[in-house]
Amino acid sequence: MVTAREVAQLCGVSVATVSRVFNRPATVSATTRERVERVARDLDFSPNESARALSRQQSAMVGLVWDTDHRRPGWRHPFLQDLLLGLKSALSSHGYHLLLLATSDDARDRRPGVSLADPIGYVSMTRRHHLAGLVLIDSGTDADAFTAFAQSGLPCVALDVALSGPRATHVTSDNAGGAAEAVRHLAALGHRRIATITGPRGNAPAAARTEGYLRGLAEAGLTAREDLVITGDYYRESGFVGMRRLLARKDPPTAVFAASDEMAVGALLAARAAGLRVPGDLAVVGFDDIEVASLVDPALTTVAQDKPGFGTAAAGAMLAMIENAGAPEPVLLPTKLVVRDSCGGHPRR
Repeated sequence: MVTAREVAQLCGVSVATVSRVFNRPATVSATTRERVERVARDLDFSPNESARALSRQQSAMVGLVWDTDHRRPGWRHPFLQDLLLGLKSALSSHGYHLLLLATSDDARDRRPGVSLADPIGYVSMTRRHHLAGLVLIDSGTDADAFTAFAQSGLPCVALDVALSGPRATHVTSDNAGGAAEAVRHLAALGHRRIATITGPRGNAPAAARTEGYLRGLAEAGLTAREDLVITGDYYRESGFVGMRRLLARKDPPTAVFAASDEMAVGALLAARAAGLRVPGDLAVVGFDDIEVASLVDPALTTVAQDKPGFGTAAAGAMLAMIENAGAPEPVLLPTKLVVRDSCGGHPRR
């Protein structure tokens, strides 16, 4: 393996100069920097990342804090998988890597720096490993831990949950606006009994989508009904069960807005099991625009989130905080209604 000393000897510079080229390039003249980089390429020399982290007190690793407790299915959700691919790609293009920091609230695993029940220990662990920053995904029970992270001074970017601090910000979709647009679309098609299957209680995007559902009803001049609001968990089974409960009502809905595509697919299956035609007897709209939305029959009308944009925005906010002291403004990404076949057509003019 080629060493920094060999590169220095061939370039006629000190080992310290070679180190500065890769760690603090602005402190080295352009001529010297280009000569060292050319020799390093020719010799296939790569700086030792551990040594660089110690030298700079910062590695090229960004930690992803995500509760992967076996009792929570969130890590399997296709939207989150697409989002993380975009985040990883955006960070990689700037020379940073995404490191999964698997956490757990399981009582069997409460070691310091492993459980979010010990946020101070977790922050200490990230500092020991010289992580450049943290990307945070909320499981619905992590508010106290995320507050501690936000106040720690580490660069932190939260996904789909509000976060503020000296070097903390968040990226989220316009969940309320997207939900309101979906309901307005259903109302424009002539529907008056519009139900919703919400996301889980305590989840910020779920609350915003429910708020948007209620706002969309009000904007269409429709009255909200408690019996047409069913709580789900973003997954297919809860959509199926929720739709069966709605269809059992004395005055069942003619349309349903599901707060995720997975639940919307469950609703489609429940309608089919009940002998109903979609969209003839029931209109269905989802949220996310995951791959399956265009593959089911009928193809699902849904509110599309900007999955690549999520990753790019989160990476951009993280890089801005790594390179500068302050926190950038939160990012609100627009959504888009994608009209397919599960609603039966376009709005009336």
